[in-house]
Amino acid sequence: MRCSVNIPNFGDFADPRTVARVAAAAEEAGWDGLFVWDHVVHDKRLRRPVGDPWLLLAAAALATTRIRLGTLVTPLARRRPHQLARQVATLDHLSGGRVTLGAGLGAPVEDEYGSFGEPTDPALLAELLDEGLHLLDRYWSGEPVTHHGRHYRAEDVALLPAPVQRPRPPVWIAGFWPHRRPMRRAARWDGAVPLFRSAVHGHTPPVDEVRELADCVRRERAGAGRSGAPFDLVVGAVSPAAPAKARDLIGPLVDAGATWWDERQLMDGELGRLEPVLRRTEQGPPSLDA
Repeated sequence: MRCSVNIPNFGDFADPRTVARVAAAAEEAGWDGLFVWDHVVHDKRLRRPVGDPWLLLAAAALATTRIRLGTLVTPLARRRPHQLARQVATLDHLSGGRVTLGAGLGAPVEDEYGSFGEPTDPALLAELLDEGLHLLDRYWSGEPVTHHGRHYRAEDVALLPAPVQRPRPPVWIAGFWPHRRPMRRAARWDGAVPLFRSAVHGHTPPVDEVRELADCVRRERAGAGRSGAPFDLVVGAVSPAAPAKARDLIGPLVDAGATWWDERQLMDGELGRLEPVLRRTEQGPPSLDA
């Protein structure tokens, strides 16, 4: 089990220097990763400061040498795939090959898409996501790409330099469980970042649902001939400070198939504030050792 710190890209964390501070604290305390949300407004009624996730992660990369860095998650449907391919590859070089891209449809759709006149139909966004993922994979090869798709075009373009990680940076796919389609999509890539209808952000998902999801992905990957390839299952919530209680909470999730614990905040007034996140980060990751 590896452990990460999860922060939004708004509030106190809109400042790259603040994110760099949290990243450095996470590395020093023994965490394995820092993941940042990717929003342009999140909730436009609140008028909060919001930072660009790739600039925030660049600051984190310069402040660290070991932990993995990435987004949870980037709504690929509102990104141009060639631009995102450049951003991820550049950060991969800056960090020495430590980037993971989390991708999904993104939410809230009306605020993040509709506010800017972009499409909000979930079926269309899913098409954009799948075609965009296909293009990212090809762009990161460093080879010339020609693509005439339903939504995107490319004419004999090679995006160089290719990322440090080969054949490409890991791609984790997000989606709500028990919806099967997002997890089938995830099974084609390198990891799943499920959200649960039964457990809102910051609350622990039910172990039986995590096991059911893991079994679903395992079957999908076996059917695609990818059962031997590495695959991550990321779950998270607020972990107890007491080691024994943390083991009791997280141990069954590991047994169910989880490979990453993502330390998250509750969706309350603390969300977006540095002080509680920094305090928890400095305490170090939960331990499963007896």
